[in-house]
Amino acid sequence: MTPRRATPADVAELVRVINLAYQVEVTMFHGERTSEAEVIDRLGRPDAAFLVVDDPTANDGRRLAAAVYVETRDERGYFGMLSVDPAHQGRGLGRAVVHAVEAYCRDAGCRVLDIDVVDLRTELPAFYAALGFTPTGSRPFPDPAKTRRPLHLIQMEKPLV
Repeated sequence: MTPRRATPADVAELVRVINLAYQVEVTMFHGERTSEAEVIDRLGRPDAAFLVVDDPTANDGRRLAAAVYVETRDERGYFGMLSVDPAHQGRGLGRAVVHAVEAYCRDAGCRVLDIDVVDLRTELPAFYAALGFTPTGSRPFPDPAKTRRPLHLIQMEKPLV
């Protein structure tokens, strides 16, 4: 499964796979994880992209198995919304997508890759640590009105050089 850069034709599928993958956070946040308006906004940002993996089992060829948002900020890359359709989880697709993000950011001249993870998702720091990320600090969640419970973000980074 080779990731490709998403296009505006992928908006509905991006919303579907992201919201489906983030159902695990339903007790932490109000509402859906993303919307068509947010995905369209992010697709239009300079130095940003969604990388997606098409579902090889889909008959129409336009169903997504995974997606991730990535942006470059000078010598730093950032990614978020790593999403794997639950039907495809547990097969290493998440790791493969993170490796694709690393390659994308290296190609853009980034020397470090950043991610923020919700502290209540206790499995995530270990997942990213196994991929070479280390915690660098924490920060408040930027929009506490969206949360159902108190939480903060764990900041992690990985050198790309």
